[in-house]
Amino acid sequence: MAQAAPQAPARRRERLDPAVFRLPVERIREGYYSDVYFNRAVDVLRADHRHPHVLMQVFQKRQAVIGGMDEAIAILKLCSEDFSQLRVHALYDGDPTSPWETAMTIEGDYTLFARLETVYLGVLSRRTKVATNVKRVVEAAQGKQIIFFPARHDHHLVQTGDGYAAHVAGAIGVSTDAQASWWGGKGQGTVPHALIAAYGGNSVVAAQKYAEHVDPDVNVVVLVDFENDCVRTSLEVARALKDRLWGVRLDTSETMVDVSLQPLMGDFDPRGVNPQLCHLVRRALDREGFEHVKIVASGGFNVEKIERFERERVPVDAYGIGSAFFQGSYDFTADVVMLEGRPTAKVGRRYRPNPRLELVS
Repeated sequence: MAQAAPQAPARRRERLDPAVFRLPVERIREGYYSDVYFNRAVDVLRADHRHPHVLMQVFQKRQAVIGGMDEAIAILKLCSEDFSQLRVHALYDGDPTSPWETAMTIEGDYTLFARLETVYLGVLSRRTKVATNVKRVVEAAQGKQIIFFPARHDHHLVQTGDGYAAHVAGAIGVSTDAQASWWGGKGQGTVPHALIAAYGGNSVVAAQKYAEHVDPDVNVVVLVDFENDCVRTSLEVARALKDRLWGVRLDTSETMVDVSLQPLMGDFDPRGVNPQLCHLVRRALDREGFEHVKIVASGGFNVEKIERFERERVPVDAYGIGSAFFQGSYDFTADVVMLEGRPTAKVGRRYRPNPRLELVS
């Protein structure tokens, strides 16, 4: 009987090059971003000529999607005293992880990496929050496009990592070039309210000028709530741009009622972007032969609102989400669980081996 051919080893997934992150290496190495007690711990150990060989275990306590792992590894590679003396195993960005599941281990002389705990835990906590929230939204949208729009809700310096966390979790588009930079993408967007205002509140003229002067490969999406009449504005813009118009974006404030809904009020909440408004816009566009024009819904959307829209089969082609991606917390913890090969975790913690971890080269 012929022997079965040996299986080829599974191809190791690629991680981002540490150079991508542009870390302030010297500042991180000197402990500038570290909780001061870690700096003092290193000082104590070195003064006592002690170099404990430890296994550090990193985890968090919720069902989550990993974000920030490549960035955390870059911190260890570039900012530890000597990465060649460390042995690191880790999950990958985009991997699901369970409560208490070990996401990364670091083994070696503790003094080589002790200062970095604050920094790599902070990165993992932030990016995992974004990745997990994006994944939940992507699943709720059942395959429809998700556009990552939270840049204006936080400090600009978090954009690059947040954008990548959104990308690995399934967001189709991001709104700034910084958010897309780690994978070589570009930001996406719509004709903004400010441009419409700059053309005297004329959505059609603003859309025409936008289409005229932006790259022809850019999908033209126009905000159509400037005059609080999404049906009329959508039709006017579609008639003017025809095939150049990719989509209209409904962004009515949650304190406003669109003009087109006012005759129908009485048995539903008419405020903001609601199912009835989306149906009215879709029917109006289709009646005039603009079936190709997509509807992007934004303004107050979260997992629950998207799930409702999908249950009711509301005619939305893409969702733009903002601050909902920053909700919740996914705090990571690091514990020394082994010392010189022997268990040494504090009471209530223990070494939790994880066969899913891969050695970091």
